[in-house]
Amino acid sequence: MWYFEMALSGKLTKKLVENLGAGRHGDGNGLYLVVDPSGARRWIVRVVVKGQKNKKGAPLRTDFGLGGADIVTINQARERALEYRRMAKQGLNPRFNAKRDIPTFEEFAQQVHIDRIPTWKSEKHGQQWINTLREYAFPKIGRMPLDSIDQPEVMMCLAPIWTDKHETAKRLAQRIKTVLDVARSKGFRDGENPVTVIKDSGALPKVKAKVKHHKAMHWRDVPAFYADLRARNAMAAKALMFTCLTGSRTGEVLGLRWDEIDLDARLWTCPALRMKTGEDHRVPLTDEMLSIVTPLRAMQSDYVFEGQKRHKPLSNMSMLMLLRRMQVEGVTVHGFRSTFRDWASEAAGAPREVAEMSLAHQVGSNVERAYARSDLLDKRRALMEQWSGYVAQ
Repeated sequence: MWYFEMALSGKLTKKLVENLGAGRHGDGNGLYLVVDPSGARRWIVRVVVKGQKNKKGAPLRTDFGLGGADIVTINQARERALEYRRMAKQGLNPRFNAKRDIPTFEEFAQQVHIDRIPTWKSEKHGQQWINTLREYAFPKIGRMPLDSIDQPEVMMCLAPIWTDKHETAKRLAQRIKTVLDVARSKGFRDGENPVTVIKDSGALPKVKAKVKHHKAMHWRDVPAFYADLRARNAMAAKALMFTCLTGSRTGEVLGLRWDEIDLDARLWTCPALRMKTGEDHRVPLTDEMLSIVTPLRAMQSDYVFEGQKRHKPLSNMSMLMLLRRMQVEGVTVHGFRSTFRDWASEAAGAPREVAEMSLAHQVGSNVERAYARSDLLDKRRALMEQWSGYVAQ
């Protein structure tokens, strides 16, 4: 009993555990608190397993993770360290003999997803993150403990889809890596991330990405198409007209709320949350654009382009389905951004940075953008006026 009590004492205190800076801090008897530069804190114990030797024939010292300091208390860490030292003295490797509460990959991934909900760009993005793991990782490694997943297990998930669904496979690899990185920070894993090792070793073949271009209407055909839209009363037609004129993405237009529009300033500010760039984007509103949205205020909806359900926007497919009903073949809604870009270059002779900023594209390097604080609103307004005049002639 006296030995047990002595073994559970050490140099560290609860306050030190919470406040010590980055580094490895000894508690005594082989137990250490490891604080990463990120601030993550985990326990490890260094033991010498009886009978095990290194390459030089000396006793082999091995580190074992005991769990994150936010989960495992200092006394629990000391108890586990004592258990590991007892096993090591008996010649038993703690990695295979210790009773550890290691969560499965699926359990831990679900928790990582929940913890990151506030950081998702959108609810849809967060759902896609976990859905990728649910479809391609959970069936193969979901029930495995985190500390038993290595390169062969990761390869089981990635190899079958690496060439046929390369973009999905790359996203899957990044998400598996994130889960395993977080698991290591919590003390559930040791060593290098197997996803990193696979990538660095070139174990998977190089795949040349195929650039997908959205099919676009030629800018010379837009006025006739727009006139056809103008004759239609459907909400999808009005949304598509606005999309053509603004050069905006589908989600940006369909998510448009009235509080984003300043009629006096003739300006629509799409919030960063709904922008691909993650930054607010100001869109100058022309007379033609305002003639589309202003009458819709009478509906008193939360959204400018309301769908079939009250205070809900049109569905993502609404404009594409309209194109099909109009029998407009080989054209996508997103393609109208390319149409505008081609017109701006070929017909309007607009400066590249003005045309690109009109589409909310980032222009120049990070350093250049840091100094170029202006979004060229006045120049973009003149370009959009010219575009509206051409389209709605």
